[in-house]
Amino acid sequence: MHFEMEELVPIVAKLAGEYTSFESTSIPYEKAQQLMEAVLYCIHEAELVEAAENVSAAEDVGETRSHLPVSKEKTSARQAYHTGKNCVEQKTKQALNLYHAILPEFVSCGNRCLYETFTKGLPEFFRWYDVKFAPQNTIVTLDYPILKDISGLTGIDKIYEFLQCISLEQKFLQKFPEEYVTEILEQYAKKVSGAQDTGRELAENICEIVLASVLPHMLIRKPLSEFYFQEEEYARLQEIISRAELPELRKLLTDAAKAFLRAYGGGFGQEKVEEEWTEYMLRPAGEIAVRLKNAADHGTLSSLI
Repeated sequence: MHFEMEELVPIVAKLAGEYTSFESTSIPYEKAQQLMEAVLYCIHEAELVEAAENVSAAEDVGETRSHLPVSKEKTSARQAYHTGKNCVEQKTKQALNLYHAILPEFVSCGNRCLYETFTKGLPEFFRWYDVKFAPQNTIVTLDYPILKDISGLTGIDKIYEFLQCISLEQKFLQKFPEEYVTEILEQYAKKVSGAQDTGRELAENICEIVLASVLPHMLIRKPLSEFYFQEEEYARLQEIISRAELPELRKLLTDAAKAFLRAYGGGFGQEKVEEEWTEYMLRPAGEIAVRLKNAADHGTLSSLI
């Protein structure tokens, strides 16, 4: 959707009037700019919904993306804004519902970054988020790094995507005893930074650290309950990793991760959720392969795993 400025200004003017409770006809430039951004954000939400509906309609009749139906009637800027505003309100409710669905069984495994982001940062977002006058503002920094790049998103779009990723990560972490994950984080912290305490202060993705611990075990069929590798086991890993070229190692680890997720996954009740979970949790496999290959090439596997 593309709208000329003369179509947008009346919407911003009405929004400005509501912001001042119609007691003033003028607002600072910065506030006017904020309200224009709010209008554009809502219109973009309407675009996302329209695109999703078109794709769904195309799939229903077996059409390809290049043959999506084109609307014959042009939506007005005002219609697009109100549609988008409703979408923002609905997404905010969905995000809050998702937060409360995750909260009862939420585990942070002692990690301060994850705990504070989820239990302190997100409630502050929902407390202060202004759907009407500043839906584009994200408010909180979301310090905990998820396995998906959402840096291009803002406002409720970013928060909702973050929560969806956290939901998938929680499904993964809850497959393990919490003390098991805590032990992995502690050993990782000691190897990487020489820290003598637990992994409380790690500002890294917990699931990636756990997966990076699991995959070498699977390569040599070592029980997950045995944290420490013996000298002969490092030698076996060194041989397997050194023999494989990086693309081959990536595939080897991705296949191992898939096998692990199949064995320890399930129970979600929906095939689509299962697929989303598996696809999301496979994201770190390629980077883990790079780190293992580099460590093997330099004879430093014992300092990594």
